[in-house]
Amino acid sequence: MPTPLLDVQSLSKRFGERVLFSDISFSIAEGQRVGLIAQNGTGKSTLLSMLTGDEPADSGRIIYRNGIKVGYLKQEPTFPHGATVLEACFHGCEHEDDARLKAKQILTQLKITDTAQPISQLSGGQQKRVALAQILISSPDLFILDEPTNHLDLEMVEWLESFLQRGNKSLLMVTHDRFFLDNVCSLILELDNKTIYPYRGSYTYYLEKRQQRTSATIANIQHANNLYRHELEWMRRQPQARGHKARYREEAFHELEKVAKQRIEERQVRLKASNVYIGSKIFECQYVSKAFPPRHEASAAEGKVILKNFYYNFARYEKMGIVGNNGTGKSTFIKLLLGLVQPDAGKFDIGETVRFGYFSQEGLQFNEQQKVIDVVRDIAEHINLGDGRSYSASQFLQHFLFSPDQQYDYVYKLSGGEKRKLYLCTILMRNPNFLVLDEPTNDLDIKTLQTLEEYLQDFPGCVIVVSHDRYFMDKVVDHLLVFKGGGELQDFPGNYTQYRQWSKLQTREKAEEAKSKRQKGDAAGSKATAQGGDTRRRMTYKERLELQQTEKDIAALTKEKEAIEQQLSTGTISVEQITELSKRLSSLLATLDAKELRWLELSELEA
Repeated sequence: MPTPLLDVQSLSKRFGERVLFSDISFSIAEGQRVGLIAQNGTGKSTLLSMLTGDEPADSGRIIYRNGIKVGYLKQEPTFPHGATVLEACFHGCEHEDDARLKAKQILTQLKITDTAQPISQLSGGQQKRVALAQILISSPDLFILDEPTNHLDLEMVEWLESFLQRGNKSLLMVTHDRFFLDNVCSLILELDNKTIYPYRGSYTYYLEKRQQRTSATIANIQHANNLYRHELEWMRRQPQARGHKARYREEAFHELEKVAKQRIEERQVRLKASNVYIGSKIFECQYVSKAFPPRHEASAAEGKVILKNFYYNFARYEKMGIVGNNGTGKSTFIKLLLGLVQPDAGKFDIGETVRFGYFSQEGLQFNEQQKVIDVVRDIAEHINLGDGRSYSASQFLQHFLFSPDQQYDYVYKLSGGEKRKLYLCTILMRNPNFLVLDEPTNDLDIKTLQTLEEYLQDFPGCVIVVSHDRYFMDKVVDHLLVFKGGGELQDFPGNYTQYRQWSKLQTREKAEEAKSKRQKGDAAGSKATAQGGDTRRRMTYKERLELQQTEKDIAALTKEKEAIEQQLSTGTISVEQITELSKRLSSLLATLDAKELRWLELSELEA
């Protein structure tokens, strides 16, 4: 059996009295794509840092196959001081010239265009994309990726998904994107109850098998509890009354006690609010226009149009998803609605009963010295669910998977994902009737996402969600507002998967329609010629032969172009091959352009 790329043996880690995991073991074979799943705060990112040597282990061994190269994408990457985007990308690459070419290709896919810009001038999201590009360019033997889809728009996520699927790539990644997990990974590792559970299949397979494991564990705990109560009575007797096999039975009792006191955090009740009231008038977007001027007078191309004379009337109980590439104006649209940014023309007419709850990308601000429970209690002691029902602050936090112990921890002890979750709770505790959520899924664990999905599905008010999480959007929204850039918007009646299917169908239909028009045009031209009604110059015999040869040349060149593009995108070829293929592609495209132009000239003539 071949040596695994990575072998983890009996690994343990704790911070103070808090045990993250104990005595865990797993391995990653060549060509295996592994997804790591766990709740926020249970040690996912810590485990990745230990695997790459950034964090020490308390005990256990981490063994890599000799000579392999590991590429590690951190949550918060760092770069050489003063580096440009391009320099940051090929930092650490053996062949700088070859890396430059590959860097430009991958950066284009990740929508980073100014490769000479200092990395320090980029936003946090752009820096994460540059770090991702650097890892992909370096072509490591093992990818270790911490939330690789954060800060990517849907188009980039789908491109990355395709990139990682190709070839015999080996990877270990943490991600909350369940479509991404399902499409990329063939093995799921769940970090739960301080140990590792492997599931040899996709995310869908994991869901099925995890439910079976949880049900079996619950049954085992119930059985242990029944036996525990009986044994507890025996333990409470005086030592002399216990019988001659007391020592063996006492040891068995303590093992039984461990099982009986296990907790399975499975919520059986959905949190449904019925007291939320919102009037029939929600908001009307009255012919709103918004554009940002260019940063430099000499470059009008740097200006950006967000909305052009846009009208929309938001309906009661509507759940809208907003999608589009980064930079097309999704977050700006929300800020316009909330009055945080002023339109250039038009206005938003908001109903009197509307109470917004806004979860923003920039809103994560807490007193780090406060306890978690006090952060929420400062907003409200209880949340009224209607029908005489209410949740205390503690019950509400527990529903969003903050254990009683965590609620009395200080905020500074929370992980990044736990802070995002606490921020979400502070929004919901204010009992809004119109939720506006800008990228709410970033850094949240899957269990919390499932809780939030249920909450939003049952929410009796209005919801707008900006998200690149396709699974989340499919679960929550009933239609989409698609930002296409340049002020062009499309209202689509359906979820994201339905929109993608429709888009592909539209593309196919347009191609077939164009082909049909060409064929009809050829037929009409032939008829006109036969009737003597066309006075255009006829094609000479030599030109007819040239047209036939040009069509053959275009077909051959197109086929070669597609083959080269496919090779360049595999990530499995050498840097020397990348250089040669890129040179050939550049020459080929120029030839193809010339051939297509000549074909158009010849096709205008009548045969």
